[in-house]
Amino acid sequence: MTEIAIPILITLGLGLVIGYFISKITYGKITSNLKDENQRIVNELTTVKSEKEHYLIEYTKKQTENENLIQQAALKKAELNEIQEKFSKEFEILAQKILEEKSSKFTEQNKFNIQQLLNPLQEKIKNFEEKVDSTHKESIDYHAALRQQIIGLRDLNQQMSKETLNLTKALKGESKTQGDWGETQLELLLEKANLTKGIHFSTQGGFRDDSGKLKKPDFIINLPENKHLIIDSKVSLTAYESYYNAEDEQHKQVALKNHVASIRKHIKELGEKRYTDLYEINTPDYVLMFVPIEAALMLAIQDNNGLYLEALDKNVVLVSTSTLLATLSTVSSIWKQEDQKRNVLEIATRAGALYDKFEGFVQDLLSVGKSLNSSKDSYDAAMKKLVDGNGNLIRSVETIKKLGAKAKKSLPQNLLDRAEENITLE
Repeated sequence: MTEIAIPILITLGLGLVIGYFISKITYGKITSNLKDENQRIVNELTTVKSEKEHYLIEYTKKQTENENLIQQAALKKAELNEIQEKFSKEFEILAQKILEEKSSKFTEQNKFNIQQLLNPLQEKIKNFEEKVDSTHKESIDYHAALRQQIIGLRDLNQQMSKETLNLTKALKGESKTQGDWGETQLELLLEKANLTKGIHFSTQGGFRDDSGKLKKPDFIINLPENKHLIIDSKVSLTAYESYYNAEDEQHKQVALKNHVASIRKHIKELGEKRYTDLYEINTPDYVLMFVPIEAALMLAIQDNNGLYLEALDKNVVLVSTSTLLATLSTVSSIWKQEDQKRNVLEIATRAGALYDKFEGFVQDLLSVGKSLNSSKDSYDAAMKKLVDGNGNLIRSVETIKKLGAKAKKSLPQNLLDRAEENITLE
């Protein structure tokens, strides 16, 4: 047993010694590597610090340059403000000086004459200002009225929607009555949109196409520049009423199909009328087909979502109360703008005429000045002949009177005194 333990102990001792030397060698290598890595990191840190200092110096330099630029800009702005203020004061002084020089040249009589000439001009300017103010006030009133109009149309639409079912029951079964009711509703919307019959729209106008066939659109909306918009009212209530009164789903679906078919029939008939080809009407390529009961149109579109496109292919645009309201409000706005445009043109015409009159007034004023100067020169020349010199007329005729000429009247004493004062010694 002892013999076995001794070799084991020797082996363990050798292993420990060998492990010690191996660990020492490995530790030395690790220590050397760590020192090298540490030195590399120190070198990189030194480089980073150097770059940091460089960037700090550059930043400080740029910051200083920026502050200098800001100061220079502030100085330039102050100089510009000073120059502007200086020019403003100099211009004001110059304008005042010119005004004073011009004003001093007019006498009280000239001022009175000018005032008499200016009164008509002031009256025209006042009328012009009143016209501008009136146009501005009309614009403000128009926008306020338009807002109230939109509110009223919205309330009207809500009221019409509430009465839809009652109207359906009241009008079912008679197509002519339904059509008349639809046209009445359409005309009501036109009037609510502040459009006037006979001015902004007309009804049932007769026009003939190229073949001589008579065409009668329900409503023709007049637009500026002799353009038009055609609206036809189409009411389809019979199948719609049957749909809502159906007692089971089968009858409801049959009524729905009939309702959609009725609207498609109206679209086809309206497209075939080709109102857009009438040479007497300048209209876009599309005709508006008005369905007064919005719920009826929505029901058909829900069942056949291609109905809108089908109508467009036939140059027909489907509109209900809400969508037509927006269109009519736009038309009303266009007419308001057209009226304002005409007012502006009238103002421009009046302004041009006013300018022409003012130019004529200036010429007349210059003529008055020339006449006044000429009259003054003539007056001075006449007075010199009258009272100046030894042979002046006053002294001559007064001498004749003193020599015995009979006269009932005497010349003014101030003229006699002036004539005596102006005698020169020969």
